[in-house]
Formats: sequence, structure tokens, C-alpha cells
Amino acid sequence: MYDRHRVVEGSSHHHGYAHSSGRHRHQLQTTYSSRQAHAFRPTKLFVFGDSYADTGNIGKAESNSWKVPYGITFPGKPSGRFSSGRVLTDYFAKSMGARSPIPYKWKRLGTQHLQYGMNFAYGGTGVFNTLVPHPNMTAQIGLLEQLIKDKTFSAGDMKWSVVLVTLSGNDYSAYNARNGMIQSLPAFIESVVIQLSKNLRRLYALGAKKVAVAALQPLGCLPTSTAANSFQSCNDTVNLLVELHNQMLHQAVDDLNNQTHSSTFIIVDLYSSFMSVLNSTGGDPKFDKPLKPCCIGINSGYNCGSVDKTGSKMYTVCEDPESAFFWDMVHPTQAGWQAVFSSISAALSAALSF
Repeated sequence: MYDRHRVVEGSSHHHGYAHSSGRHRHQLQTTYSSRQAHAFRPTKLFVFGDSYADTGNIGKAESNSWKVPYGITFPGKPSGRFSSGRVLTDYFAKSMGARSPIPYKWKRLGTQHLQYGMNFAYGGTGVFNTLVPHPNMTAQIGLLEQLIKDKTFSAGDMKWSVVLVTLSGNDYSAYNARNGMIQSLPAFIESVVIQLSKNLRRLYALGAKKVAVAALQPLGCLPTSTAANSFQSCNDTVNLLVELHNQMLHQAVDDLNNQTHSSTFIIVDLYSSFMSVLNSTGGDPKFDKPLKPCCIGINSGYNCGSVDKTGSKMYTVCEDPESAFFWDMVHPTQAGWQAVFSSISAALSAALSF
């Protein structure tokens, strides 16, 4: 049973591309007393996770996120964001009335750049080691612990901060790449959620008062899952496994809030917010073919941003990235993220007392 006061969720429809379980049928409104609402005014944002939150930690030589045409919408050139423009972190920070926090790798630029917090997210990572040589979530939290020891940040900074945590499926893609057995997948999903829960407890121990945890988005609707049917429909089998992950996550978050006698941990339900946007049929159909990526390799051997030995581009870009939900085979466009965030922003603001 989920505690409805711990969930921030977008409205979801049950027609079109995929089906969701009954718990996604209604938008859950999070209500707090005016006393609580005035008690917390966050000033910093600390971010942990992967490419859904990374704003430039990956090295320029290591990722297509630093290659044209990434960043074509914002800031007009590649910035290390895995999108045509802004990503979840940017909208989250804006909703707080803050700028996006500086990526960890730029930490030596000076204290004046630390006023909005710090982003420790690295694209391609998970709670466990994945297929990229970058800090997993446990190591990312260790980076913050070291900065607190070094007095770069203080206990007071943590007290007046919000933490955003994303976990977007890299542990599962790594599991598949390592030929993990399908019959063992439920046990592996449980181990992922257990490790995530341990990481959340560490953040609480560091003094974080509000921790927003992203539920897993519908992996079965990503272009990597829908390419086989020409981006026409989601893979419901994959999404059933996503729902198992999210059920376990809801339970883990409820348990953490009960054990800490707090309302520290809040789920940001990307599953239902993605579904709400992807299944929007009527009104303003902003995304004409929502499952089709805007930027795609000319064949399966290439990706968005790929070039051949002569420097010729091996990808195509749609005419208007703002009319596409997905940017590449995994990540939303700026317009996609804006639509997703819009469906949860009101409830999120209430839950986090922005």
C-alpha cells in the first residue's frame, strides 16, 4: 500500500501506447499545512544519478553529449547534457527559483559558483557499476561527503537543500549486456532498489531534509525498445518489469519515511508523467509521433552525433526538435522534459514547499 502523501505523480491515460496499473489513474495531490509550507525554503540543490540529470560531468572526449547536434535548442551548442537542450535538473532547479547547480567537475571554479549546490550525476551510471568508468551513485555520494569534510559545503547547506536522485535504467541495460538471466531479473531488481535505499539513507544521515527520488520511467517506451516496431508502440513486457521496480521503490520509500519518522523522501513519478505525455491524444497534440526520436543514426551502427572517419555526419535530425518528445534513442528533448515536468510541477512544489 502506498502512502499517497509521499508520491508526486502526473495524470496518466490508459489508451494509446501502453497500459499502466490502477495506481497511476489519478493524479495524487500532496497537501501540507501552511505551517510546514513556510518552514522550509531550500536554497541549494544537490543532484545524484545519471544522464537524465547530468549537466556536464562527462568528459568531452567520452560522450556524444558534447558533440553536435546535442544542445541545439539550449544553449545552442553541446553542453554535456544528453538532450537537445535542458534536462530534468534544469527544470527542477528553476522550480526552486534557482539556477542549475554547477557540475562536480567544475568544483574548482570558486566558491561563488557553489551557491546553488552541486550536480554529481554522471551519464551512464547506476547504483552499481555499469558499462561506463564513472562514479556510481554510492561513489557520487562519497564525493559530497568529502566536500563536507573539506568544508566546501556545511551541515547548514544540507539542512536548506533539496536532493534530486535519478535512476533511469543503466543497471538493467548493464545486466542485459552481461547476459543476465531473465528468470533472475526480479531478484536483481530487488537488489537495485535495496542499494538505492541504502544510498537514500546516507543522504538523510548527511542532513538532507527533502530527497526527491525519480521513479523509473517506462523503459518499454524508449526508442531503444520501440525501434523494432518502427516506433509505433511501447513494449508492455518491459514496462511490467519497470512497474515491479517502481512497486519496490514505493515500498522502500514508505519504509524509510516510517523509520526516520519524517516526510523526507518523495517519489517523483516519471512513469506516469511520461505516460501522460506519450498517451496524450486530443487537445494540443504537441508531439505528432511521440515515440519516434528526433536525432537518429543512419543505421543501427551509428547514434545521434556519430561521424565517420572523414567527419561526415552519420545521423539525421528532425526539422523541429521542439515537436519531438524523444531526442535520441534514450533521452527526451527539451520540449519532452518540459512536458513531463509540467505534469508534476504543481504537486512537486507543494510536496517540497517551494
